[in-house]
Amino acid sequence: MKDTYETLLTAEPQEYTLLVTLNRPKSGNAMNTQMGHDLLDVFESVNADPSKYRCIVLTGSGERIFCAGGDLKERNGMTDQQWQSQHLLFERGIRALVGCPVPVIAAVNGAAFAGGMEMSLCCDFIYAAEHARFALTEVTLGIMPGAGGTQNLPRAVGSRRAKEILLTGKPFTAAQALEWGMINRICAAETLLAEALETAATIAGNAPISTRQIKQSVNFGMNMDLHSAMMFEIEAYNRMVPTEDRREGVLAYNEKRKANFKGR
Repeated sequence: MKDTYETLLTAEPQEYTLLVTLNRPKSGNAMNTQMGHDLLDVFESVNADPSKYRCIVLTGSGERIFCAGGDLKERNGMTDQQWQSQHLLFERGIRALVGCPVPVIAAVNGAAFAGGMEMSLCCDFIYAAEHARFALTEVTLGIMPGAGGTQNLPRAVGSRRAKEILLTGKPFTAAQALEWGMINRICAAETLLAEALETAATIAGNAPISTRQIKQSVNFGMNMDLHSAMMFEIEAYNRMVPTEDRREGVLAYNEKRKANFKGR
């Protein structure tokens, strides 16, 4: 992972936690080609060595916008080939985010439209500021979601609600998103990041092999029949048995102390 990025801020605000901030506030944190390269580098770096971090928090800079989606000013005048080449870069970044073995929390600090909403849906769960708004506006631009929106949204809110959102392109509030099961928590704007980091610290305090295996078991199991998914779960479970962390967890419980997990 690079020390600095042109369109992102990266920080380690607490032990085992990586904070990634979309940092193009003058452009609504919109995704341009450079951000595509930067996000791909961050998540491919974590995926190549997931032991360094135990949780990631993804947010946007500023107080108004998480991510406005693709940068339409940059896209204006692109040839079909240029558009598709850029989108392939975005697809690679989204696959790296979805495939990240480390739990990822989206802290949506404002508007999350189009690709911005899709990015939040690719995270494991979402906390949102009270004033946050969401929309998949691609249908109003003559395109459609291409970063998992037509797949992740129905899994979160059901197909009928998802089709209404997708086909109208209309924005909806954080309160509606919570009611429909798309987000996990609404936070005051001034406490959003702190609450996300508090949850990240809780996750980071648990056994990292366990959290990675749980994430994988849920993600893969959702696409299997129940019998196959339960077999997959047992395979994931058995991965825990010979670990030092499993022995440490049981020992710490019996010694009435906090476990010191090493990821081994």
